[in-house]
Amino acid sequence: MSAEELLPELAQLQQLIATAPAALHTELLCTVPHGSGPLPLYALRLGNPDPRLPAIVLVGGVHGLERIGTQVILAYLQTLLQRLPWDLCLQHTLAHCCIYFMPLLNPAGMANGWRSNANHVDLMRNAPQDCTEGAAWLVGGHRLSPVLPWHRGKPGVMEAENQALVSFISRELFTRPFSLVLDCHSGFGRTDRLWFPYAKSRRQPITHLAEMYRLRQLLFETYPHQNYIFEPQSQHYLCHGDIWDYLYDQALAHNSLMLPLTLEMGSWNWVRKNPFQLLSSLGMFHPVKPHRVKRVLRSHLILINFLINATLSYQQWLPVPARDQLKAAAVKLWY
Repeated sequence: MSAEELLPELAQLQQLIATAPAALHTELLCTVPHGSGPLPLYALRLGNPDPRLPAIVLVGGVHGLERIGTQVILAYLQTLLQRLPWDLCLQHTLAHCCIYFMPLLNPAGMANGWRSNANHVDLMRNAPQDCTEGAAWLVGGHRLSPVLPWHRGKPGVMEAENQALVSFISRELFTRPFSLVLDCHSGFGRTDRLWFPYAKSRRQPITHLAEMYRLRQLLFETYPHQNYIFEPQSQHYLCHGDIWDYLYDQALAHNSLMLPLTLEMGSWNWVRKNPFQLLSSLGMFHPVKPHRVKRVLRSHLILINFLINATLSYQQWLPVPARDQLKAAAVKLWY
């Protein structure tokens, strides 16, 4: 089978690239080996690349089984491309900030129908740092055997996909005054959750806890009828090698304010409505039924629009005057 037959998401992405206006800048970060031939890892850009302006990065497909994350990013990109010729609000936004897309970070894993990449490494357990308080057994990352899920890979070796991600984020975000990241996943619980670092510690809050709490506050005040749970990942389990823990700490070392979020779409609802999905490895992580896929694709539009607007307007809400009070409220809520 060809790569396009194995991976319709890649075919869709390449079709978008081929027909997109000149405003969409495309960069091939690397290729990864696969039996059907090398598979590309793309980064795309809409907006003003000036490093003095804020930016947001939308990421999908880190886990190959979680196809819906890639599809959410592609659907949103397609919407923006259709709005671009006529939407003055979008044109203003793109003149004053930058939107990056990495829709398919693990193409070989998705083509294989694996959570891991082609080397049987879980990209969300592959960063070099260790959990400081005891990670969850197996789920938290291990080096017992690549046959088992959640394998971290070899010590000191970062997989090509993560090398490309780290290089790109470092280059494009660390010089900016403010940036956000939304990494789209599925498969945890019945409710959509927004997780933020750290995954390595329950006791150590991130340095920008006040800013993260203020972002949550803005989301809940602006959209009081939304249904997201916004929390540190450590409230559920700890793990080694979380790539966003690593990149957040790298941003700190560069005095960069980058707030990474992971969207965990609550796939248990899809399984509850269609238990036969459990007969497929994909079914635990994907809506499967076409009408449910469409519902998911549109259900996160408000969130992504909100995050883009928050990025553009970061100077209006960053909690400089009330930082201590916001941090105290965050500690009370989460720690």
